[in-house]
Amino acid sequence: MKEKKTEIAQEAETVRIRAGGGYDVRIGSGILPEAGAKAQEVLKADRIAVFTDSSVDRLYADTVEESFRRAGYETCRFVFTAGEASKNMKTVMEFIEFLSRHHLTRRDAVIALGGGVAGDMGGFAASIYLRGIDFIQIPTTLLAAVDSSVGGKTGINISSGKNLAGAFWQPSLVLYDTDTFGSLNDDLILDGTAEIVKTAAIRDADLFRLVDGNGIGEILTQTVKRCVEIKGAVVDADEKEGGLRRILNFGHTMAHAIEKASGYRISHGKAVACGMAMMTAASEAAGMTEKGTCEILCRTLEKKGFKLEPEFPPEQLCRLAGSDKKTFGDRIHLVRIDKIGRASVFDLELAGLEAFMRAGM
Repeated sequence: MKEKKTEIAQEAETVRIRAGGGYDVRIGSGILPEAGAKAQEVLKADRIAVFTDSSVDRLYADTVEESFRRAGYETCRFVFTAGEASKNMKTVMEFIEFLSRHHLTRRDAVIALGGGVAGDMGGFAASIYLRGIDFIQIPTTLLAAVDSSVGGKTGINISSGKNLAGAFWQPSLVLYDTDTFGSLNDDLILDGTAEIVKTAAIRDADLFRLVDGNGIGEILTQTVKRCVEIKGAVVDADEKEGGLRRILNFGHTMAHAIEKASGYRISHGKAVACGMAMMTAASEAAGMTEKGTCEILCRTLEKKGFKLEPEFPPEQLCRLAGSDKKTFGDRIHLVRIDKIGRASVFDLELAGLEAFMRAGM
């Protein structure tokens, strides 16, 4: 049964991110029709280009584009085919050519409207067009709201794996309209829930208990705000992932391998849930994680609707993980939770990764 949003409407919440030049993340109901007015506070642009996918285009692009026109901007819109298969350099280059044809200059801006695919690609295109122009993230999925729209990671997939080409490019503003939650199907809600559980598991035991005991729709604004605060604090301390920021990758090494193995049939959130379970089982078996943590984590994930049995053998997943961007030399950075609410980064020889993972299975 699809989870419904049941929060009482309230004033928008704002979280300040200090990374880059600093920017606000605004979270609340009724934000989309006011997006253009909000943008005026941070943009000096004359023209804006809305970058969105074919699904979001039908739902929200008219509202957003009209809000920018009312605010005095010239607008244009680029729509790509929805789905992970579009997250590639071909789409980015087509968009860059589009920006050039519409005469966007260095003072103009990109509006990345949609989920993580739109945000990652729109931000990447903004980072390389004219050596960098402003962009605003307007996430319309729960996953993008709590994770990918914040922190400045942009990029695309290549044949070797997920997000292996990209740039750190911070947005000028992030606007999340909680009303968009109502248009999400069960799978999209699950994708966002996985990232919420991840954030709680690595940094906030109280949030973990709150999420475990409530439907996401019942605590939507509170949960999104807390996840953004946590990610913001981590990114502020380590913008370009030289140390602390790696904890945000909990579950992602195996998740990216699962996505790749499935030809991206398995969504990011479902892969992350499975990856978190696999990593916690392995680290607990190795004595790195407090006993009983894997049971707690898996019980919460299963309660939310995740299936945690991996479809692919560990040797295949570990082979694919060897191409992950978290490798260095013959070693790989991995993330474990020591217990619910606290995470650590550790290194492992790639040659020992399969044995480490099998021990937890």
